[in-house]
Amino acid sequence: MGFLSPIFVIFFFLGVKVHCQYETYQWDEDYDQEPDDDYRTGFPFRQNVDYGVPFYQYTLGCVSECFCPTNFPSSMYCDNRKLKTIPNIPMHIQQLYLQFNEIEAVTANSFINATYLKEINLSHNKIKSQKIDYGVFAKLPNLLQLHLEHNNLEEFPFPLPKSLERLLLGYNEISKLQTNAMDALVNLTMLDLCYNHLHDSLLKDKIFAKMEKLMQLNLCNNRLESMPPGLPSSLMYLSLENNSISSIPEKYFDKLPKLHALRLSHNKLQDIPYNIFNLPNLVELSVGHNKLKQAFYIPRNLEHLYLQNNEIEKMNLTVMCPSIDPLHHHHLTYIRVDQNKLKEPISSYIFFCFPHIHTIYYGEQRSTNGQTIQLRTQVFRRFQDDDDESEDHDDPDNAHESPEQEGEEGHFDPHYYENQE
Repeated sequence: MGFLSPIFVIFFFLGVKVHCQYETYQWDEDYDQEPDDDYRTGFPFRQNVDYGVPFYQYTLGCVSECFCPTNFPSSMYCDNRKLKTIPNIPMHIQQLYLQFNEIEAVTANSFINATYLKEINLSHNKIKSQKIDYGVFAKLPNLLQLHLEHNNLEEFPFPLPKSLERLLLGYNEISKLQTNAMDALVNLTMLDLCYNHLHDSLLKDKIFAKMEKLMQLNLCNNRLESMPPGLPSSLMYLSLENNSISSIPEKYFDKLPKLHALRLSHNKLQDIPYNIFNLPNLVELSVGHNKLKQAFYIPRNLEHLYLQNNEIEKMNLTVMCPSIDPLHHHHLTYIRVDQNKLKEPISSYIFFCFPHIHTIYYGEQRSTNGQTIQLRTQVFRRFQDDDDESEDHDDPDNAHESPEQEGEEGHFDPHYYENQE
């Protein structure tokens, strides 16, 4: 027993030491800790808040003429309030809506503190170019989107901030452009200049060439007589409707491989190179309301083709589809050819070239003496049901269906100005 006593003493002290270690370690500090309702972080977190702007815990200031919703404290709504001047914009505002007022001038004093602005909407006002203080927009380093459509601008606004990504200037009277006015807009992805007074001499210096991020360019309803030169290779959407363009240079689209949609309706195109639209990514092509007399090569990825209101007498499928590759089908699904001079429907060979086609809208045709005639097949439909294809050439219900029901020309661009005749 005397020999075992020291051993028991040793084990006793070891057990006490181990027990004390487990007693002093607080397991709940790492596991299943209940939140403390009284705990407050040093920086209060709010969802959907851009912390580039100082956060204010209490109600932010808002000018009396406008409305600032509590759930969107960085937005200020001043639209439709018959305002004649722009109020002083608080520093925290990021989105400013001033459309549909009677504003005539844009002064620097109104934006002296608003350095965090990201979007300004001044559309549908009465602003003139000479009433915009020089550099008023250029002093806004965070501005991404600027709306100035539906005003009385005579000149392209200059200078503008480098940060700008979307610029909308449609429905003005712009006929002047300062030298290098667009050079700083290197981050611009969308430029809308439809419904202005632009002419070829303003674009001769390749003013768009430095916009290496530009994806959408709207130049419809201007006074252009030739294709705009020096477009950036990043372009995906080009709108040139309602001008007076009569020809397209032979290799014009070689430097636009990303072009996705091309609108050239309501121009004066006559003879164009047959291979001019051979673009790898082109999905929609509109060349209606021109003076084309013959068809052209259809690129493989094209899905929607608009040829209405031209002078075409026969659709030459050998030109449209010179060869058939069973491993790489053409993707064409819709063709509109009404108001041409076709005397008979397109040859059934078209279904070998374009196996995915489901609609050909013939509508009414014009005879050589200008009278309107109707082909026996006004609308061709091909339906697919469980991979079984059936053809319906003479369905009377389809004969009076409008082409817009099958192929809208406005499904690529929300800012597209469609001509209503």
